[in-house]
Amino acid sequence: MRVGPRRLPVAISDPAALPPAGLPGLNPVWSRLTEVTESGSAGGVTHGWHLLDNGPELDALGVIPVGTILCVHGNPTWSYLWRGLLASATEAAASGAPAWRVIAVDQLDMGFSARTGRFRPLARRVQDLGDLTDALELTGPVITFGHDWGGVVSLGWAVDHPELLAGVMLLNTAVHQPAGDPIPAPLRLALGRGILGPATVATPAFLATTLALAHPPLSAAVKRGYRAPYRTSARRGGIGGFVADIPVAPEHESRAELDRIAEGVRLLASPTLLLWGPRDPIFSDRYLDDLVERMPHARVHRFEGAGHLLAEDADYAAAALLWLGDAVVSAPLEGSVSGSGSASASVSVSVSVEPSETPVSGGLAAWAAAGTHPLWHYLNELQASDDTALVDMQPAPRAVSWRLLSLRVRQIAAGLVHIGVKPGDRVSLLVPPSADLTAVLYACVRIGAVVVVADAGLGLAGLTRAVRGARPDFVVGAAPGLLAARALGWPGRKISVAGFPGPMARLIGVEHTLAELISLGQARLSAGDALPAEPAPSDAAAVLFTSGSTGPAKGVVYTHGQLSAVSRALFLQYGVGVGTGLVAGFAPFALLGPALGARSVTPDMDVTAPKTLTASAVASAVAAIDATVVFLSPAALVNVVATAAALTPADHAALAGVQHFLSAGAPISESLLAQAAALMPEATAHTPYGMTEGLLMADITLDGIRAAAASVAQSEAVPAVARDGESVPAPPNTANLPALDTANPAGGVCVGGSTATTRIRISALDASGASVGDLSEEPDVTGEIVVSAPHVKDHYDRLWLTERGSRRGGIPGERWHRTGDVGHLDSAGRLWVEGRMPHVIVTADGVVTPVGPEQRIETLLDVSRAAFVGVGPLGTQQQVAVLETVPPARRAHRAPEALAAAVRSMVGTPVAAVLVVPGLPTDIRHNSKIDRSRLSRWATGILSGGRWVKP
Repeated sequence: MRVGPRRLPVAISDPAALPPAGLPGLNPVWSRLTEVTESGSAGGVTHGWHLLDNGPELDALGVIPVGTILCVHGNPTWSYLWRGLLASATEAAASGAPAWRVIAVDQLDMGFSARTGRFRPLARRVQDLGDLTDALELTGPVITFGHDWGGVVSLGWAVDHPELLAGVMLLNTAVHQPAGDPIPAPLRLALGRGILGPATVATPAFLATTLALAHPPLSAAVKRGYRAPYRTSARRGGIGGFVADIPVAPEHESRAELDRIAEGVRLLASPTLLLWGPRDPIFSDRYLDDLVERMPHARVHRFEGAGHLLAEDADYAAAALLWLGDAVVSAPLEGSVSGSGSASASVSVSVSVEPSETPVSGGLAAWAAAGTHPLWHYLNELQASDDTALVDMQPAPRAVSWRLLSLRVRQIAAGLVHIGVKPGDRVSLLVPPSADLTAVLYACVRIGAVVVVADAGLGLAGLTRAVRGARPDFVVGAAPGLLAARALGWPGRKISVAGFPGPMARLIGVEHTLAELISLGQARLSAGDALPAEPAPSDAAAVLFTSGSTGPAKGVVYTHGQLSAVSRALFLQYGVGVGTGLVAGFAPFALLGPALGARSVTPDMDVTAPKTLTASAVASAVAAIDATVVFLSPAALVNVVATAAALTPADHAALAGVQHFLSAGAPISESLLAQAAALMPEATAHTPYGMTEGLLMADITLDGIRAAAASVAQSEAVPAVARDGESVPAPPNTANLPALDTANPAGGVCVGGSTATTRIRISALDASGASVGDLSEEPDVTGEIVVSAPHVKDHYDRLWLTERGSRRGGIPGERWHRTGDVGHLDSAGRLWVEGRMPHVIVTADGVVTPVGPEQRIETLLDVSRAAFVGVGPLGTQQQVAVLETVPPARRAHRAPEALAAAVRSMVGTPVAAVLVVPGLPTDIRHNSKIDRSRLSRWATGILSGGRWVKP
């Protein structure tokens, strides 16, 4: 041993070797050794490299690679990290897809490459990789793919070889450490005095800690694979060398090279894909932010739940190959592509640089072309009006005029500019529905900031994921939100809507208060300072989060034009506009009030628990603004109906003035809608259909629901039979009720016809439950619901893979969104929703959608609510019914035989089990969307002999 930087033991020289046989997932055919001359060395020193290469397999298949993926591992892994990509790329080539040669290297002193006996700083490692590609005579096109320190080394190679580079792919890595920011805690610990050598070289502690970062944990066999090259301290010198090479201080010998690469990356115009694991304690999202800032054209996908070892946590290989298929197009041009040696190719690859996800702003004249006006239009139009713009119901009713609201918006906007908020900056709003929230939101969008709206209905865990994922630059919050932000480490500079004593403000990191912003803004306005130029329709305006009812909440990006189109859709469908009074029991709709020129109010309620809304609170809100339109969630509606007995004559008089009543967000029964409509006797009751990605896609009235039910009843009329010369109805045969499958798609919830600016199509399901059919309006065909409208979202935030999957080709130039809902159109053009795509049950007899069976089961007097789920592998899934009963059960158990028999009769197809639970799991925001995926996992455990716990 000899001593390197920071008194680090460095292993003596040791030649390269092949990995042992039997490592899981590693095909021995891929392994090869090659000798490479070290550039700049005296006497032409050579080192042995071990690398994985699927080139010989491609030669055996007789296919010509369209390019090479050059994979570089980080610390303390080795080329074993990329085994999944080699297998997937080879399998794809064998199936006829474009063939990619994959070369995954073991860096010197790492894996099974040679131990050189010397410390190798970053610049040397970048040169080493260039030496290797020169020795391999690698020609373009080359796609680099790096992870951890391998990301930096691969980017260094990319910067130095622009003539060969066709694209860049990265897993969690970093190219810049901001001055003054601490390096990640695990690395600080490893670099501690007296710890570096023992933790990284003398013992396998650093390696073991890294392998423990996988989600879920790695199997023992895969851990043995990663440990294989590092069995002794003599072979772990490179691990310590990499850690020692972290340029913590400006004077570190690798700092200059890191800075060179970081700046050189800005000049790379090649297509770029960033795949990220947000649960990484080393490379957090701040490093992703930095990469995106340097490569704004990059496609980004964050795999929620994945961490540092993304290659083990998620199917990164499928994502990478999918992206390559999109970004790189084969073309018969002159040139050649490197093969493994014997095969050559007379093709080249035409690479198209993908545009940034955020559209480039157009001129203000674009508003006229878009057919809408800015969100703040009525704040300008009505800025001299003393009419009521909105009412705060908590702690006591307080009216805010258009004059005051317009002034506050301009003051806050100017104040935000003063403290450094720029167009494109993200501002997270952690403020309950109120005048403050409305004023801050419109101030932000007016100056071009992007508001991040992740409501408390996501729950604390969901809210944390949402805020961290959105990476806001600023956070505006009330006390609960700011305290949570401090405790949970949410990013962003903090602004409080209320004042705090100095010590408390410092404790939670508050830099400014809303009152200070108003004062600062008024000073700027009084001095004649103008607000920034108005954003254009194509500029990003907001990130809204889905409810998380079918997985982690997703950030949905809307442009200014798309949000304005939402308000236009509301106007066209319901006449909500200037002079309308809007009661919104769902906060996002209250925020649209000023954009519509409508008076708005949110009832006195806990937005995290919609079931807390009472009928009296709705009546008070209606009376406060003489409301003509009321919007409530289904969960809120249940309690409104339940508390209707407390309404006073004055409450009833107020509710009698309502003209339109809306309830949406989850399926709602005709009986519940009718009971609610009875409280507003002059109102037309509507239940719109939409989602966060498209807030108003279809609409149906209570009368429409009844008409749809009547048409179904008529089409399913019991046939008559002759008896003694008379024609009488045949007796019902519940044992032969038709299954709800693609042959009889009449079940489901009717949500009506498309709204004025929306088109709805169906993509039929195949036998595996996949939506593969052409977009169609053909009636009675069950498939995925696909929509197109001016107010459909722009894209998912940093979820490239999800965004790609959500888009469906239609007519060129049009945007079609795959909703993830399954349903059908009837002969009258009405849409029936049958469930969610992830909840489709694929049995041996065909595809079954859940809502129809649930509806049938819920007609039983002993059942209050039902969920219908599948257990087992796709294609042979068994159907299971999970029930809430009347009266409610106190524990989970099998249904009594009589109830189970009644359920099976109502369904009409084999039901493997009927289970009873105290309550079905639902989402937090709506308190009504049943989590069928969770129930399926629970039922699988129960039926496999697990404990009878609550789902």
